[in-house]
Amino acid sequence: MFEPLTLDELKTMREAGKVASIVLKELKVFIKDKITTKDIEKFFEKKIADYPEMSAAFKGFMGYTASCCVSVNEEIIHGIPSGRVIKDGDLVSVDLGIKYKGLFVDTAYTYPVGKVSKAARNLVAVSKRSLDEGIRRIKVGARIGDVSNAIQTFVEKKGFSVIRKFVGHGIGRDLHTPPEVPNFGDKGEGMELVNGQAIAVEPMVSAGSYDIKILSDGWTAKTKDDSLSAHFEHTIAVTKKGPWILTA
Repeated sequence: MFEPLTLDELKTMREAGKVASIVLKELKVFIKDKITTKDIEKFFEKKIADYPEMSAAFKGFMGYTASCCVSVNEEIIHGIPSGRVIKDGDLVSVDLGIKYKGLFVDTAYTYPVGKVSKAARNLVAVSKRSLDEGIRRIKVGARIGDVSNAIQTFVEKKGFSVIRKFVGHGIGRDLHTPPEVPNFGDKGEGMELVNGQAIAVEPMVSAGSYDIKILSDGWTAKTKDDSLSAHFEHTIAVTKKGPWILTA
């Protein structure tokens, strides 16, 4: 049975969420032409080392070998940092999690590098806005499907596709807990949201088809048609006063 998080636990998650948001904000300046995706991982590891009680949540999770995920252009999620060089015009999605006092937060952001195409900027803007649309539906008594439908409706209205193979999730005492939080679905369907619950909402959006392919590393997911992809994510607490974005 689902056990809501206490206010103290949510406050602890918020402390980790603040650090995660600082890292993503500073990456806006750090990510540029000619650095590697491995450089981004090293940046995150250096930052998290300033907080001895915190650690990179992804490291070792289900066998994942890196501290964060860095996915470029047609890569959707789970890109393993490497020597890949980032170029002007790329879209770089960074997904990271932090563990603090036995609790977890998860967040992601997509960065346009240098002069990107108008189409790429539009994809990023729509993907980011779709997350906001989903968060607006989060309240006690709402259904997961209300959040999912808001994201899907907005994305598809703008001519893009939501990835269906991967979804958001519950979070808190573990990195991934029930319920699943899809980016597609029908209003009024799915689990009812309750006070003290935390969910990770993460639209993954494709400029083309939502079909995916897993690369030979067993982790990196890309669009099957090689279309551009963007990814945004926040960890949100459900409260009687409305959504509390813990990673803002």
